[in-house]
Amino acid sequence: MREKFTERNRKQIIEIATTHFADKGFAGARVDEIAAATATSKRMIYYHFGSKEGLYLAVLRQAYNGIRSAELDAGLDELPPLAALERLTALTFDYHFRHPELVRLVMDENMAQGRNVGAVAEAKNDLVLPKTKALIDRGVAEGQFREGLDPVDLHMTISALAFYFVSNRYTFGTIFGVDTASDQAAARRRDQVVETVLRYCRADAAPVRTAS
Repeated sequence: MREKFTERNRKQIIEIATTHFADKGFAGARVDEIAAATATSKRMIYYHFGSKEGLYLAVLRQAYNGIRSAELDAGLDELPPLAALERLTALTFDYHFRHPELVRLVMDENMAQGRNVGAVAEAKNDLVLPKTKALIDRGVAEGQFREGLDPVDLHMTISALAFYFVSNRYTFGTIFGVDTASDQAAARRRDQVVETVLRYCRADAAPVRTAS
């Protein structure tokens, strides 16, 4: 009897595969273990996703689509520039904190030297950088942001501050005896990250030294 494959099956497979790939990496995750945890079979997973690589790409697309959707749906155009930057920074931090699987997937992809992420449209900078550049331009025009801000640099700064809090949760917590997994710790750190980014971008900020 042929198995019936539904959109519900697909979502369940991607959800469970996300956990496996995030916990074990691409190399360590096994399709038969993913199939055993779902309502389908290994044969059907290969039929609909093509291969282990195809399933992994579907997982990456889902993961990046989540953060990109949060960024694009933030309503930044409706806020004054400083308030928009505060919202963007806070939601980026919160998304990483609430979705540690994204952080682990990105870490594993970096270990593979970005082998697969280039095939994921949702990860491309043309989805996020135009919004960031528009925000910078508006902030400069309204006298709230200093001149010379680069959208790639700003995106990297915000992402790095959000990413590190999750990626180094266990080593930092063990070495310094700090609980970085609690909501209270996250709220405190979020406020610090937002203040850091705002101070970096404000028009009254001290000039930033550049390499000669």
